[in-house]
Amino acid sequence: MEVTQVLLNAQSIDGTVRKNAEESLKQFQEQNLPGFLLSLSGELANEEKPVETRKLAGLILKNALDAKEEHRKFELVQRWLSLDGNAKSQIKASLLTTLSSIVSDARSTASQAIAKVAGIELPQKQWPELIGSLLSNVNRQPAHAKQATLETLGYLCEEVPPNVIDQDQVNKILTAVVQGMSASEVNTDVRLAATRALYNAIGFAQVNFINDMERDYLMRVVCEATLSPESRIRQAAFECLVSISSTYYEKLAAYIQDIFNITVKAVREDEEPVALQAIEFWSSICDEEIDILEEFGVDFTGDSDITCFYFIKQALPALVPMLLETLLKQEEDQDQDEGAWNIAMAGGTCLGLVARTVGDDIVPFVVPFIEENIQKPDWRQREAATYAFGSILEGPSPEKLIPLVNVALNFMLSALTKDPSSHVKDTTAWALGRIFEFLHGSAVGSTVITQENCQQLGTVLLQSMNDTPNVAEKACGALYFLAQGYEEVGPSSPLTPFFQEIVQSLLTVTHREDAGESRLKTAAYETLNEVVRCSTDETAPLVLQLVPVIMMELHNTLEGQNLSSDGREKQSELQGLLCGCLQVIIQKLGSSEPTKYVLMQFADQVMGLFLRVFACRSATVHEEAMLAIGAIAYVTGADFAKYMPEFYRYLEMGLQNFEEYQVCAVTVGVVGDICRALEEKIVPYCDGIMTQLLKNLSSNQLNRSVKPPIFSCFGDIALAVGEYFEKYLMWAMSALQRAAELSTHVAGDDELTEYTNSLRNGILEAYSGIFQGFKSSAKTQLLIPYAPHILQFLDGIYMEKDMDDVVMKTAIGVLGDLADTLGSHAGSLIQQSLSSKDFLNECLSSEDLMIKESAEWAKLAISRAISV
Repeated sequence: MEVTQVLLNAQSIDGTVRKNAEESLKQFQEQNLPGFLLSLSGELANEEKPVETRKLAGLILKNALDAKEEHRKFELVQRWLSLDGNAKSQIKASLLTTLSSIVSDARSTASQAIAKVAGIELPQKQWPELIGSLLSNVNRQPAHAKQATLETLGYLCEEVPPNVIDQDQVNKILTAVVQGMSASEVNTDVRLAATRALYNAIGFAQVNFINDMERDYLMRVVCEATLSPESRIRQAAFECLVSISSTYYEKLAAYIQDIFNITVKAVREDEEPVALQAIEFWSSICDEEIDILEEFGVDFTGDSDITCFYFIKQALPALVPMLLETLLKQEEDQDQDEGAWNIAMAGGTCLGLVARTVGDDIVPFVVPFIEENIQKPDWRQREAATYAFGSILEGPSPEKLIPLVNVALNFMLSALTKDPSSHVKDTTAWALGRIFEFLHGSAVGSTVITQENCQQLGTVLLQSMNDTPNVAEKACGALYFLAQGYEEVGPSSPLTPFFQEIVQSLLTVTHREDAGESRLKTAAYETLNEVVRCSTDETAPLVLQLVPVIMMELHNTLEGQNLSSDGREKQSELQGLLCGCLQVIIQKLGSSEPTKYVLMQFADQVMGLFLRVFACRSATVHEEAMLAIGAIAYVTGADFAKYMPEFYRYLEMGLQNFEEYQVCAVTVGVVGDICRALEEKIVPYCDGIMTQLLKNLSSNQLNRSVKPPIFSCFGDIALAVGEYFEKYLMWAMSALQRAAELSTHVAGDDELTEYTNSLRNGILEAYSGIFQGFKSSAKTQLLIPYAPHILQFLDGIYMEKDMDDVVMKTAIGVLGDLADTLGSHAGSLIQQSLSSKDFLNECLSSEDLMIKESAEWAKLAISRAISV
């Protein structure tokens, strides 16, 4: 194949030529993968080829080595590892050669491809000479090759776990990078590549940060780079400081004053991208201190692994004024939709984090700024004062804030309706939402939002919903939190008299011609949902009246024909919002018998609409409609059986939807809802459901987050069908056993621990459902062979000492289920268990009442089993 021409054709403006070229490349790849990859690497390395074909060749090569989806990534890694060694060597040699190319796009693409190969091979102890080759490149090549090699080292550090590279090589990489960053390096591109490489290498420098001399040197080089004449280097240097602040917080005390000085200078004088990173440094320090204080409280002992240095508290007198200055740097035409980011927003966000870090201490530093600016003629000053006020509402105690809020509230309501600036109104509505969010539900919050002022608050917010889309959207948000604050007020709420007016206003907003701007339509429906969810029994008749209204809205979206792709997207989005709204209404009305009975009269029509929505085949809507069907199943109970023949195919489609794994996870959850509703009436569909669930578990394509709900679903099915589950028992228990073995002895980061706990909880819920399902049957003996392994699993997770409260409660429940269902067969096994007694005692003395309750029941079941 003449690969150059095909790559040119693949970029043709002629759709047919482009499609034929893409097809040719696909065939070449499928028929001769080594030849295909060799051709691409050869194209990339060839200086005589056109820039655009070299760039595309490198991109295709890189994409042949990596993918976002875990299952696809796994396939590509295995495919590369199984390639002929000679072909791989030639490809790697071509990539390394390309680092010296005079074409920057070719060098950059080669850098990324080398790092992808390194990410596959270095953990396998392959390509041991790579780092040495790169380091010798840095030392002797011309500037453009040096820059590309440093870029490659940076990407390599991003792709490869730190434990794969030995310390000697780490030291050499850091030396090369730091030399590239030094002021003596005259080439700006080299310094920039080196600074960016250091950002990726910071996680590798743990040993170096322990050593005082090496740490001092690294910190000096980074701080010097923040003063570079080139703004991109300054920005990259501040990015390094941000990374260092979160990775090596405990090593920063000696440098914090110098860093403060350079960040203040950058925020006040530098270009915005640099100033944003300087602010981000302090936001990162806040995140670290918030985490430490939340985990350890304020009681540090000499034995604590982590100490809080209270950097933010010490810096308050100088840090807060700097952040307040940034609030005055708004842009006249700043985009008030989501996604806009500028120095004023960064400063406000950081101020909010500072408030969360130091609590009450921030208030005296901010109040004078608010008082000074809140009535100034320049909108920037009024908006900055309002933004400052809203930013500090999370952190300080309600007792500290309420006197301020009481003074400010009437002023803010007036500003929301009368201020001439849309920016000020926008921020005022947002700040009101923050007041309701953080103070409205608190013990002393009733002194802020009272029976008397609630009507005025509601009236002003409803009036503001007629304002520009950005102001109306924030007013919806404020009303959302106002409603939420009355969630548990009892039979009557101060909002009850205006319920109909609120609902009508929100529905009117959804029909505004400009409702597509500033997320306004979405905000209106989300607020409507919250108003319904937090409504009282008094308004139930009005909520019932909403059912046909929302059904008609949904019906209208299904009538649209021949829509453009943009029109279809908007239609899907609206259908998703309406399905979500119906779900909330069904849940609300289904929770009390009188309204549940009336709601049942709509069930057939609502279900018909949902089935039509499924026929549209949109993932966004599929998820929302599934959740709504779960709510209908709960309300209709055993009567849901009449919908199953038609609904089942969509249920199966959802279970097979690996691509949109959230849809798959939601569908699995809905299977559980349906099992609880139908009980033994689910039996005709069990073969299909269990086959698909087991198939999902054995697939590499399934996102791991779907596995815990699948295991949980086994429990729901077993509980519904009882001893009928016997035909699936061997398969289900085998899958559970494999997963249980994988979920013990897992060491990793917080994210992995969180996932492991959710996996364990799913497994335990399956065991619990299976034991309870078999309990009253004559076939409990079928479970006896599995008991030793289940006890071994419980021992294993207890010994690991990393289970969260949810897992602890489920685990002690399973121990009780085991004893309760198997009686004397379990009694002797439990007595032999390594840790059951200790685990039970720990749960009995837990401060969590639910864990304690489960443990007391388990103790009773165990003592009965042992005494039989």
